[in-house]
Amino acid sequence: MYYVDKDLFFPPVSEADKDGILAIGGDLNSERLQLAYKSGIFPWFNEGEPILWWSPDPRMVLFLDELVVSKSMRTILKRNQFKVTFNQNFADVISNCQKIKRDGQTGTWISNEMIDAYCKLNKEGIAKSVEVWQDDILVGGLYGIDLGHVFCGESMFSKVSNASKVAFIVLANYLKTEKYKLLDCQVYNPHLESLGCREIDRDDFMSILKSK
Repeated sequence: MYYVDKDLFFPPVSEADKDGILAIGGDLNSERLQLAYKSGIFPWFNEGEPILWWSPDPRMVLFLDELVVSKSMRTILKRNQFKVTFNQNFADVISNCQKIKRDGQTGTWISNEMIDAYCKLNKEGIAKSVEVWQDDILVGGLYGIDLGHVFCGESMFSKVSNASKVAFIVLANYLKTEKYKLLDCQVYNPHLESLGCREIDRDDFMSILKSK
């Protein structure tokens, strides 16, 4: 495993272990984070532990033409019971992603250090959020890294039923309109699969990531 030092460098993603861990250590400064995402790498670690840098194989992605919107979700979207905004309240979105309780998890990987780092990226126009509102209350959303042709989703939250799905669907439709190549979802989960996401080989993901 590669140990990150002060230099802005990551080894080729092909050197990741079978679990997808590529490197350990370093920091979360803006330059390193931007290099990581542009290289197909993301940080994921528990608070109080060294930073782990990942590049899993396979990679979970959404090809925007493959978005699945169920009949019930189409009905919800047509009712306009939610208001959706883009990048209007990044700090509250990432804070809610940190605090929301998730099935099978006792803690969160979104540490205060992570929040500070991604809020800085948001101010630099790199990290962006989607907010879902109901009666002027923030009830769902997601955030990620915008590379201009690929959006790297990081986390989402929902305080009421379907709010995070609304955020995901609206974002995917927007990215399709803007001619993005895909939405990166990092690792498999059944919720994402139900929305049309699927796993692809890391090499295929890297080819898309490196194309403009």
